[in-house]
Amino acid sequence: MSEVAIRVERLGKQYRIGTVRGSKHRTLRDTLSGAVADSFRRARGILRSPENGLRPADGTFWALKDVSFEIQRGEVVGIIGRNAAGKSTLLKILSRITEPTTGSAEIHGSVSSLLEVGSGFHAELTGRENIFLNGAILGMPKTEIIRRFDEIVSFSEVEKFIDTPVKHYSSGMYLRLAFAVAAHLEPEILIVDEVLAVGDAAFQAKCLGKMEDVARRGRTVLFVSHNISAVERLCETGVVLAEGRVLFRGNIGDAVSCYLASVNPYVTSGSSEGPGFADLLRHPGRQAGARPLLQSLALLGPGSPRVLRDRLKTGEDAVFEIRYDAEGTKLDMAFLAINSLRGERVCTVGTHLSPGPVGVLPGKGTLQCRLPSLPLAAGDYVAVVAIGQSFPRKEIDRVEFALRFRVETGDYFGTGAALHHSQGSFAQRSEWKVVPGAGELEVGAL
Repeated sequence: MSEVAIRVERLGKQYRIGTVRGSKHRTLRDTLSGAVADSFRRARGILRSPENGLRPADGTFWALKDVSFEIQRGEVVGIIGRNAAGKSTLLKILSRITEPTTGSAEIHGSVSSLLEVGSGFHAELTGRENIFLNGAILGMPKTEIIRRFDEIVSFSEVEKFIDTPVKHYSSGMYLRLAFAVAAHLEPEILIVDEVLAVGDAAFQAKCLGKMEDVARRGRTVLFVSHNISAVERLCETGVVLAEGRVLFRGNIGDAVSCYLASVNPYVTSGSSEGPGFADLLRHPGRQAGARPLLQSLALLGPGSPRVLRDRLKTGEDAVFEIRYDAEGTKLDMAFLAINSLRGERVCTVGTHLSPGPVGVLPGKGTLQCRLPSLPLAAGDYVAVVAIGQSFPRKEIDRVEFALRFRVETGDYFGTGAALHHSQGSFAQRSEWKVVPGAGELEVGAL
């Protein structure tokens, strides 16, 4: 048996923009208004011709264009991209809901899809009847559906309404039952779109746990979500789509970095003048209304000679140098923060948080901030820098996404083990031992 679960080759899907035409039931008014509309379309077609660089005259667009990739059996893949990137169209083709315009998509194995709330359910049937209907569609014998029935109902938490037609369900009830059916009937390939956003936080966590369980059993999972943390937690590899094309295919950490860089121009390498250096006077991340006192930000490695770096290893010293020009303004406070690419704050340091205040800064100069043994997990990060006055507390200049840098795996633990960003942002050493014959614990007073 082939180890390939999904093979997509030069896949394309074209849609027509505008109203649906060719209806069997057209009134005289529809016909007359359609004739008038066609004359306008033809006139616009001259203006919107490809030669004029606008939309094609036939009013079509490609939701997917020349998409190719393979997914192996047991692989857990995140499909990520901006809105209208083609993610849902791709999943509909893989689920055999939509036919491709060009190319092919080979599916090896049974597929269970959850693309929208209630997809695959018949509104007039009860929850019980829909469970058996979906199982039959997947080709499962009735005895197997009966064996899993109680587990499905328990997970969905709709026991009281299992014999009620699903048209009377709330969207949350619909979603819980639909996901329970899709995940528990043991398809070889599970496809889940953004529908988890409908559920509450507790149900989302429950669904992610179930998908992890499905993945551990060697099933293939395709997961689309804008919740990047959930994608990183669940998936091993990622496919990034942009404007209907594959922008990246590979490790999920690199895929997330590619996606975030594509949606946020501040974190691309173009925001820096070179590796480890950013010209802040021309930086697009400057806070609106701020005075341009911050001139540059540099990242240096440990020791000498002083060399600019855009890469560090976990546990290495990091030295940031901030060049400023006060322009006659009294400055006595500066801070630097490190964020993940998705904007999550990892840590904050500053003169107001450190012993030995620097006092009033000279009118023009360079501030050096050393972070000893920086215990960041492998991944991409961005620095935020600000300068101002401590009392009353006021930031006079601030630059977001000032400098991007990468942390690579180092032997921080002394064991050769690597800590990846999906396991947390910080590497923390720990001590473990077996305590034989430990006595009873006493509850201390708070």
